[in-house]
Amino acid sequence: MLEASPSDRASDEAVAIRVSPAPAELLEAVVRLLRLFDRPADTPVLGATIEREIVWRLLCSDQGGLVRQIGLADSRLSKISHATRWIREHFAEALRIEDLAERVAMSPTSFHRHFRAATNMSPLQYQKQIRLQEARSRLMARSDDVASIGFSVGYDSPSQFGREYARLFGAPPGRDAAGLRAALSS
Repeated sequence: MLEASPSDRASDEAVAIRVSPAPAELLEAVVRLLRLFDRPADTPVLGATIEREIVWRLLCSDQGGLVRQIGLADSRLSKISHATRWIREHFAEALRIEDLAERVAMSPTSFHRHFRAATNMSPLQYQKQIRLQEARSRLMARSDDVASIGFSVGYDSPSQFGREYARLFGAPPGRDAAGLRAALSS
């Protein structure tokens, strides 16, 4: 990041993830990196160099500002990344925006704005998404009581868990899990 001249740098103002065409040079480097799987003896010598080239190509692309934000330890995007990691690790706990903002050294207002810009959802919506995904995984893995799984992922009310689960996945938890297990076994 330090070796890129200011003229090579795309705007550092990027805060949200987006999609753009990949330059041919970047794709060629990715293909060379993937080919190392076929030649493991080359990996210790060539792997780091190819990875460095990929990072360089990304830094010099129109996504360079976003890549720099991710790479800077104290950037807003890095702070949001720490917050999302904390939410994923503590999804069953009560979430207070003020506490999470303090954890990543941001004001609650700034934290909420940057979190939404990076994830396209509020911190509470993000937590709900993580909770419901985890509940679905647990329902698939074992046929425990639906209410107990709802409680285990942080819901206080089985009816609220069922409503939110059905809204996201299109069916109540028990029926969805049974359908998924049946689809996997056939």
